[in-house]
Amino acid sequence: MTTFLLLTITGLGLAGLYFLIASGLSLIYGLMDVLNFAHAGFLTIGAYTSWVVASAMSGGIPVTVVFLAAMAAGILVGTMSAVLMELALVRRLYGEHVGQILLTVGLLLAITALTRAIFGSDPLTVVVPPWMNDVTEVFGAAVPNSRFVVIAVALLVYIGLMAFLKHTKYGLVIRAGVENRSMVSALGIDVGHAFTLVFAIGGALAALAGILTGAFFGTITADRGTSLLIFAFIVVIIGGLGSIRGSALAALVVGLLQQYANYYGIVGMGDLIVVALLAVVLLLRPQGLLGRVAA
Repeated sequence: MTTFLLLTITGLGLAGLYFLIASGLSLIYGLMDVLNFAHAGFLTIGAYTSWVVASAMSGGIPVTVVFLAAMAAGILVGTMSAVLMELALVRRLYGEHVGQILLTVGLLLAITALTRAIFGSDPLTVVVPPWMNDVTEVFGAAVPNSRFVVIAVALLVYIGLMAFLKHTKYGLVIRAGVENRSMVSALGIDVGHAFTLVFAIGGALAALAGILTGAFFGTITADRGTSLLIFAFIVVIIGGLGSIRGSALAALVVGLLQQYANYYGIVGMGDLIVVALLAVVLLLRPQGLLGRVAA
């Protein structure tokens, strides 16, 4: 029972990371019809910016303050990188899927290679508050506190995104654009600002996920963003493109399935089952669990 609880909570934490990445991907594709493979680059940028800032801060500063300051810096730089990419590069390629894929894949490879060249290929240990490395017993299961942090952040982000999309002007424009972008443009609404805002939100969430991977796994690497991006795309497709609720639901299913299958089955079984689930969803419900059928 204790093992099952530990697997469940760890799976929920992994689901939280997937959701943070997938929600931005889903919004970007749903509104802008852009397959942004460079999304993983924002994760890497946020993680390593946070590491650099935390490493530079020393001399009697409380570790929690260092962690929060490093997190803020990582999110800021990740957001700015996403905005710059949308304004300078992606905006020129709207409607050109081949060009978008080539551009974003190239950017991801360049960011990964540059990160490896600067910081090396070895994992880097991140600075986290001591209490995050402690464990909390849940019905006998010793669960690292970092899992609870990731779960709590993912929940807060989900609530914040839903509130933003439902109760703000730009949120309503984004929701309408996901439903029918041409109609929004026909009404005279400048969707260009919404495009930039969505990229900024996606970059911020990816950078946040990158920072939290350091707390979740204990280290950061230049390649982790790419490996997480694969499962984030699977989450987006299973949940339904453009659906935040769908991404949240699919992230839960994928995170928990991976943990259970890898432990109770053989190593790698979780990834195989997730891919099989993706195939089943594409065959039986190609629009995703909570996606809408294309008109």
